[in-house]
Amino acid sequence: MIKKQNNYHKELKNLMDEYVHLVYKITKDFPREELFGSTSQLRRAALSVILNYIEGFARIGEATYKNFLKISYGSLKESEYLLNFSFKEKFMSEKNYLRASEMADRVGAMLWGIISRIR
Repeated sequence: MIKKQNNYHKELKNLMDEYVHLVYKITKDFPREELFGSTSQLRRAALSVILNYIEGFARIGEATYKNFLKISYGSLKESEYLLNFSFKEKFMSEKNYLRASEMADRVGAMLWGIISRIR
């Protein structure tokens, strides 16, 4: 059981890491005037997903752990909105938008699976 949980944790952490690196790559092509706007906000939201997950995983106590997971999930939803906003503003290609959105959906499903199992 513990090995299965560790594999799930590693898989989710790797997916989150891939997601944040993709966001950073995509935002490199955003307009210069967006550096302190949507570029910065999207990067911080995406990075917050994995940082809160890692911090929560390191905490003792299910209530604290669940709280960090919820913060991570909230940051994911924030980043998803910013991806959509940036796509509509034509800051990124449809291909990049679809790739990042699909990855965010996978992260969200895995993260929500953990959250829903903790009482």
